Order: sequence, then structure tokens, then C-alpha cells
Amino acid sequence: MLTKSVVENTLSAALGTGADFGEIYMEQTKRNTLSVVNGKVEAALSGLDYGVGIRLFFQNKAIYGFTNDSCEKNLVRIAREAAAAARGDRVYPLQGWGPLNFATKDPVRIMPDEVEKNRKAEKLFLAAEAARKYSPLITQTRAGCLDVTKDVFIANTDGLWAEERRVRSRFNIEAIASSATEKQSGHLGPGASMGFELYNQIDVEDTARKAARMATTMLGANYCLAGRMPVVIDNGFGGVIFHEACGHSLEATAIARNASVFCEKMGQQIASSVVTAIDDGTIPYGWGSSAMDDEGTPTQRNVLIENGILCSYLVDKLNGRRMGSKTTGSSRRESYRFAPTSRMTNTFIDNGLSTPEEIIANTEFGLYAKQMGGGSVDPATGSFNFAVLEGYMIRNGKIAEPVRGATLIGKGMEVLQKIDMVGNNLARAQGMCGSISGSIPTDVGQPMIRVQEMVVGGRG
Repeated sequence: MLTKSVVENTLSAALGTGADFGEIYMEQTKRNTLSVVNGKVEAALSGLDYGVGIRLFFQNKAIYGFTNDSCEKNLVRIAREAAAAARGDRVYPLQGWGPLNFATKDPVRIMPDEVEKNRKAEKLFLAAEAARKYSPLITQTRAGCLDVTKDVFIANTDGLWAEERRVRSRFNIEAIASSATEKQSGHLGPGASMGFELYNQIDVEDTARKAARMATTMLGANYCLAGRMPVVIDNGFGGVIFHEACGHSLEATAIARNASVFCEKMGQQIASSVVTAIDDGTIPYGWGSSAMDDEGTPTQRNVLIENGILCSYLVDKLNGRRMGSKTTGSSRRESYRFAPTSRMTNTFIDNGLSTPEEIIANTEFGLYAKQMGGGSVDPATGSFNFAVLEGYMIRNGKIAEPVRGATLIGKGMEVLQKIDMVGNNLARAQGMCGSISGSIPTDVGQPMIRVQEMVVGGRG
């Protein structure tokens, strides 16, 4: 960690040339990955990354620089050069640092670095074997594990002095089913903010069998018919649609630039009254959780939409200045190479009153999207296009034949308004979210929901 004298001299250099706010962000990240293809180790990689980022504010403008050399002379030079790029005409005083300190948010029982690679490989071998044995149609398996230990230190000219250790682990499995003419894949990737004890929480063999079931089911499915119809989207990763089509549009990164469909809609009804949506960076062991955000602000539970009413945006320090809003503990970045900005943490539609059985039974005809895949979205308009990895038709209130090749097309605001049933089986799933501050771990989630009508892309 940097000494107080180094931090003080660096930030004083920034304030002495006109910046009204200065921040130092330092991190050391250890990363381990292991991958197994068809039951054999393909790669085992370990790495260490270290660096410091310096950010300066000049009212509503910001300058950012980063370096791997944390000696005092170099940090002072970067601060002065950054300040010179946007020189002001006032000298702001440097505040004394308070006693604010953070430890690891959630206790880690088994630090990943203390676990031998062969123990990790054993978990992957079990998963690969379980997927292969599920069906003779499974012709290839890919299993992997990732663990990241990130030590973060943040100090700024407002007197903040904080540090945190963040430990995350993730397991992933992909099973590929093949016929004479085609291939289909199934993929799952559970993870959490915890150490190797993650593997006491998840059953790698059962997870692998689920991925294999997805692949083999879709291999024999007919193509989905195209058209407008009710769509039931299952829990867990189904929440990716809200995350992408709506969540990004609620980030101050877009709101401050007037580049979101949700600008100037605070307090208005933007969704069905059965919809409540939350971003919560405090969830114990959540994939996107931490004690503080990447500006040193404690994370919090932010109710974005309550009973259809827009209640909050996700706000970072700089965009908060531009908007006249307080930060919501939502500032995140991939690493010291990126300036932070407002980002989601663990974002989900909250539980409703319906059971999954009631939702299916009350749907005469439609598409059941059991497992969602990736897609694309325009935050300015909310227009999206998402693939359905595992889908089924609903007929006469029952789940019927599997279908493949389905895509969901629409606009985020329209989908929010057309959700008429929300289940009581909230679940979250893990993913990586990309934006201007890099790729970060985020949870998406929801209970099962029904959208009255959506455009479903397919064949015919």
C-alpha cells in the first residue's frame, strides 16, 4: 500500500495546479485459470497485475492517467501532467484523511491461492465426465475454473482512505451435442464472491448434466416459428434482458449525456405495476458485490423501479456532479487502466406474487424461454435482440415441444410495460458486463416473468 506521505504529495501536486478533486486508486490482482477440454488439461495460467490510477476533477471535467511505477516521483509527475492538461485558476486545500477502512466484505474460508491446481482440476474432470456420460450425443466438453484476488486501495482529496480485498471464484462448463449434420451447445457458469468453498455450494456434476441436457434437447428441436406472441422468460439468467435493455439505460453514464430513454422520467410510471427492479451491491457473496465501489463509496441497495415507478438512477461521483445527484455507490472499473463510471452490480427484477405453475397455466399459447443467451442493445433507444439458448412452445397452458433458433426482439421500455405476471422464484446468474470502464463481474436475475406480447424471431 502507498504511504500517506506519497499519497499526500501526489494529491497536493494535483490540487496545486487547479484540480478541485484528486483520487488515487491502486490495485494488485492475482488471477488463476484452469481449463479442461474433453477431460484433459488444456491450460493452467496464473498472473499478477499491479498498477495505480490517478484521476483529477476540474468541476465537471476529468483527467485520468495510470502507471505500473508507483514511486513517489513518478506519481507526482503524472498528477502534474494531468493537471496541466486542464489547468484551473484556483488552489483547493487538501483535506485530512479520516479513519475509514474496509476489510473483506464477506469472510473467505479457503483462499484460492492455497489450493493446489490438482484439486481444482479434479472438479473439472468430474464435470467433464458427468457431461460426457449424460448422452452419447455429447461429443465435446469444456470445463474451466477462475479465481481472482484483488486488493484495492483508494484515497482522495476529500479525506477518503480505504482498502478492500475482493475474492471471486467461478466454474464454467460447456457441453456440445452433435449429429451427422449439426451441433448444439449448452453452457452454465456459476460464480460468487468467495474462495474455493464455492465448490461446496455448487454440484459441478449436476451443473454439467444440466448443460448436457440443454445441448441434447436443442439438437433434436425444430426451429421456432416467427411472430408476435406471449413470452414466458424463466428465472436466473433470464434477467439479462432487463440488465442489457433497461439497466444500462439507468446508469448515469447514459443519463448525464441525455443518451437514455429514461432521462427526465424520475417518479414516472415506466413499467407495469407488478415490476420492482433492484441493484444491490451488498448481497452476501454476490458475484457483483463489494464493500465499497471503485471510488471508495460504500455499496448499497438501490431500488431502481418500485411497482412500475422510476425511483433511482445508478450514479458515480463525476456524473453525479453533472446531474446534481448524490453517488449511489455504483462506480466500477475493470482495473486501474480504466477510469470508473456508473455500472450495475447485482441487478434483478424482484419477486412477485405468481407461482411459475400459475404463469404457465395462464398462458394459452406462447414461447417459454428457459435459458437466455447473448444479444445486442442500443442504450439510447432500448432496442434489443437476444438469442434464446433453450426454448419450448407453450400450448394449452402446458410446456410443449422444444424449439431452437428463437430470438426476442423489442425495446426495453415496451417490455417493462407489457410484463403482466411476475413469479415468486427469484434466482440470479453470473456474467461479465462490458462498458466504457471495461469488463466487470455482474449478477443478473429475476423470477419467472410473462410478457404479454413480444416479437419472436425464428423461421416461417
